[in-house]
Amino acid sequence: MSLFSEKKTCMDLEIHEQPEILEKILKEYISDDGNITFDLPKDIKKVVLVASGSSYHCARFGADLFGKMANISARAIYSSEYLLKPKAPDDKDILYVFITQSGETSDTLRAAKRAKQLDMKIACITNNNKSSICKLADYTINCFAGIEKSIAATKSFTAQMLCLTLMAFKYAQMNGEDIAEHIGNIKTVPKVIKETFEMKNKVKQLADMLRKEKHFIITADGISYAMAKEAALKIQETSYLYVTAIILGEFMHGHVAVLNNKMPLVYISASGVSYSAAKNLEKIKKDYNPPIYIIGRSHERITPNFNITIDNEDAILRMYSNAVVVQMLALEIAKKMGRNIDKPKGLVKVVTEN
Repeated sequence: MSLFSEKKTCMDLEIHEQPEILEKILKEYISDDGNITFDLPKDIKKVVLVASGSSYHCARFGADLFGKMANISARAIYSSEYLLKPKAPDDKDILYVFITQSGETSDTLRAAKRAKQLDMKIACITNNNKSSICKLADYTINCFAGIEKSIAATKSFTAQMLCLTLMAFKYAQMNGEDIAEHIGNIKTVPKVIKETFEMKNKVKQLADMLRKEKHFIITADGISYAMAKEAALKIQETSYLYVTAIILGEFMHGHVAVLNNKMPLVYISASGVSYSAAKNLEKIKKDYNPPIYIIGRSHERITPNFNITIDNEDAILRMYSNAVVVQMLALEIAKKMGRNIDKPKGLVKVVTEN
């Protein structure tokens, strides 16, 4: 049989472009002496990240990373929700960051125009440096993902993640932090993703288990909640399954009762399952006994029904590995269900201004 007999979807091909794209970003924005080279405004105390869809999940990831790495208060807001706020954040020490793959997403673009009217400092992360969002922004970061044909965002997602990571590192450097070790680690992210591809057979095993379900829950805590949201979106838009993402601690407040319907629970972890999360998962196992699948590091108190993880000590790098695992998982579930992966019914690639 020919090695090329299996026709690859655009989503499959774009997932596998990610190491090369991330390598380009690293070479473009990290100098030989380890400094981040793109410009950002100084004297920033707060960051507001505004986006929609997968870009919003990047914003959630970025908001936690700004607090962790640069000690800067940051929050993520959906573009549509920002437009509905009667009073938008307008302190002069705020940097707005708008994230949009196309640079033309209608609600994100309108949100940027509102921030511009408030005379705010504006940065954008986009895949199109000639886009409308770039014309509004004071600072532009190109994520170099190239044309993305599949509706499900994959390579643009990790490219945006990396740009946000470098933004957080930049502010840490500007605040006098020594982040040389983090810079050295992040340079290995293309290698980490290639290692993640080698877990394809395990991903297929999990896809076999989940494709038979009508509904399942994806949970996480902290920074990994962004990945739980992204995993749910990817599976929903490619397989049309009803998947719910929720913070594990919040899930315990009543929502957990849905497990009486005998559905699986997926937990996503980058830093490892915390003590409190392990206690919650133990209680879930005792009270409801659902299948528990863990993407990322498990815990000695938990015996999951299935676990996929990469052997790496850096929590940020494990976030990237988990991102690629959930992309591969969504792809494999959709394949097994016979879906039109690149053109899901009723969806278009981008919603733009009329």
